[in-house]
Amino acid sequence: MAGILLVILACVLWGMDTLIRYPLVDRNISPITIVFYEHLILTLIFSLGLIKSFKNLLDMKLADFLSFVIIGGIGSGIATVAFTESFLYLNPSLVILLQKLQPVVAIILASIILKEQVEKRFLFWAGVCLLGGLLVSSPDIERLYDLMAHDFDTATSDFAIKGYGLVAISIIGWGSTTVFGKRLTMSGFETRQIMGGRFLMGLMVLIPFVNWNRSLILPQGMDYFRILLMVIISGALAMWFYYRGLKLIPAKTAAIAEMFFPFFAIIANWIFLDKQLTIIQLVGGGILILGSIVIQLKKY
Repeated sequence: MAGILLVILACVLWGMDTLIRYPLVDRNISPITIVFYEHLILTLIFSLGLIKSFKNLLDMKLADFLSFVIIGGIGSGIATVAFTESFLYLNPSLVILLQKLQPVVAIILASIILKEQVEKRFLFWAGVCLLGGLLVSSPDIERLYDLMAHDFDTATSDFAIKGYGLVAISIIGWGSTTVFGKRLTMSGFETRQIMGGRFLMGLMVLIPFVNWNRSLILPQGMDYFRILLMVIISGALAMWFYYRGLKLIPAKTAAIAEMFFPFFAIIANWIFLDKQLTIIQLVGGGILILGSIVIQLKKY
């Protein structure tokens, strides 16, 4: 039970991340700039852990190195930029709604890469959790329905399709990160090694895409503090809890627990931005909690 609670705690912190990330993007700060600063700071924080374990890292297998490329370069770097930039093309609510597909990617990859058994009972309760997640995002579903019904051309425009493509990249990237992060824990890597390798690899992938000009200078001095706060909350603390939890549970179970992220993002908006939850959202949160508890207790 401890493993899934640690992942859920990470989701609580990721939910608070949205209160800082969205306003930065809304103020036309480049997504690549935001994610670059995140990875630069996180690499500096965890570089000491990498130095201490440098000899072990030199002895890693090619498959382990590729796992770091996937969780760092693709999952932490490219997928995070794609997710952040997708808000420029789509309504943030729609982006969060589409992220519900991420557990599907993770469960499929877990069965293929990690050979995790996916039983019918697990799929049933995973479906229950997905239903709960969709109910949590019921206002987003209503907005999507209205958009499709009354402004279908906008919803299917080249501009919107680019947004859908960016969300798809983030879904596949983060779904892969869950599975290959679990693979690294199974190979004996410590949490600080995984986090250090993840952020360093992400930084290396991001560097060629950064505009080395005045765009790296943020509009306000407080923006640097906001990014630092975001790094501490959703980068350092959340990822620490996440990988500690991932060591204790299968990747497929972690994928279900990650569905709490949108729920806690909505709760954060409720507490800090006074955006009220509906009865349907609260029911959805209850269903999500029920399904995840059953999966953990039954160890499907």
